[in-house]
Amino acid sequence: MGDTRCLDKSQIWRGGRKDWLASIVLIAAIALYASAFVDFNVPPFEDAAMLMRYAQHLAQGHGVVWNIGEAPVDGATDFLFMAAVAGLTKIGMALGRSVRLLGLGAHLLTVLLVYWVNRKIWQAGVAQSLLTALYLAVGTGLSYVAAFFGTPFFAFLAALTWTLGLLIVQRERPSVTLEILFSFCGLLMGLTRPEGVLLAASMLAAVLVVKGWRSTRRAILIFAIAFLVIGGAYFAWHWSYFGYPLPNPYYKKGAGLLHWDSFWESMGNLFRFGGPFIVAFLLGLRSSRTLRLALAFLLPPVLFAAGFILVSNETNFGGRFQYAVWPLLLISYYPLVQGVGVEGGLSWRPPSQLRSRVAWMLVGIVAAYGVLRYAYAQSCTLTISQEVCGVAYEADGRYDLAQRLSEYQSKGYVLATTEAGLLPLYSNWNAVDAWGLNDAWIAHHGEITAEYLDKHMPQLIVFHAYFSPLVPPRINSKNMAQDWFRTTITLKTYAEAHNYILAAAFGDSPYETHYYYVRRDFPDSERILRTISSMKDYYWYATGRRAINYASSQP
Repeated sequence: MGDTRCLDKSQIWRGGRKDWLASIVLIAAIALYASAFVDFNVPPFEDAAMLMRYAQHLAQGHGVVWNIGEAPVDGATDFLFMAAVAGLTKIGMALGRSVRLLGLGAHLLTVLLVYWVNRKIWQAGVAQSLLTALYLAVGTGLSYVAAFFGTPFFAFLAALTWTLGLLIVQRERPSVTLEILFSFCGLLMGLTRPEGVLLAASMLAAVLVVKGWRSTRRAILIFAIAFLVIGGAYFAWHWSYFGYPLPNPYYKKGAGLLHWDSFWESMGNLFRFGGPFIVAFLLGLRSSRTLRLALAFLLPPVLFAAGFILVSNETNFGGRFQYAVWPLLLISYYPLVQGVGVEGGLSWRPPSQLRSRVAWMLVGIVAAYGVLRYAYAQSCTLTISQEVCGVAYEADGRYDLAQRLSEYQSKGYVLATTEAGLLPLYSNWNAVDAWGLNDAWIAHHGEITAEYLDKHMPQLIVFHAYFSPLVPPRINSKNMAQDWFRTTITLKTYAEAHNYILAAAFGDSPYETHYYYVRRDFPDSERILRTISSMKDYYWYATGRRAINYASSQP
């Protein structure tokens, strides 16, 4: 038999060129998709602005605080991402650009990782790997970046950790270095978001299911050391620094209850994000050879999604809490369908006639288009009131008004509001988060009270209400059983009983409005009152339409 070494090297070189060319195609596709279908000219989404406020204060040297000079509060939840944003801001990058640079970079790396894992770990073809990566590229990832969320950052760490876990699964004798990297990346994931600890543990459990106890003992030991020693030290610091073991929103959103609506929404997002690739996991049940892999590979995404039964579903913009399962499914589905045609007695021989080849190529293009179209369509339901695909929200009057209020940022004025994102961030006022996501006292005492408001004496009270001066609130037992309604009534009652005047009740309809109350007895009261009440370009965040001031309809 002749020497084939030169031929082998040539084939490897050609294969490598295809992979690098595919990577360039993916980068170009992301750039083109972002420029054509994603609107980056919008202000931060309300909840993303909360994290940006913490990052800004940390970059300025004030610590992880909601209000400068007050006790630390961990309301950001995405702790490692927040610290990374603060780091970039500290070295001179603009706050918003820091957020988007990290998000965009993470999204790009995750898409490339999906391609290379399928190609190099599972030996999938270039076309299959490229389609799989494009499915992620045109999904909701860039919409989170546009909204200033750190969601792609966490998803990248999840995908990277699971990639290392898959390498441990694949290799008969994985190295110590590989197991250390797996544990370290899992730890970074846990430092980014607390539910990352659950996800990392479920990944380790999946490795155990496939490899067995004997082959996984060392990996379990290394994992335990990393999380108990390094993770334990962070946990102790966190408890000491913030005064509570968990991020503040978990006390407000968890409340020690099981949230079944959140559970079903989370599981729905799991299947929604997986889309057509879920079929691969069903096919994995076909034989004993693939059954264990299918069950193991489903373990991390299913347990992770199910874990959200512990918190309410509020602020889950476009299913962002479950987005990390999207790349996890895409880097573990291929071995479950590999060889399924042969096992089913199906064979494929390339057609010899040009017409047949063209026909089958067109069929493949149409099928690929359908898959990508499905992924793109997931950006059409990011918010309940979204009106057009690709734009989840548009102009936001809270952003514009906050910039006008920033004129008074040096006066020490206090804003009490349920809208604790854009208004506090861009006004730079001291703020009381009336809902409690960024206020430890409210989170641990259940809800805001008149006595608590008395301690802060806010100059401005703002809340998001589902009523207006045209459609007054109905005070009955059913409505008062709802936490949000009760909070808005507390704020409204307090304002009306403590010398405040209603400057505006902006809304797109009289059934949903932003109330603005201004206290009468401080130096800039009349100026701020005029600024708010005369604002004609207050746009409703959900539709981008100019809002109506229903307060002007009062007698």
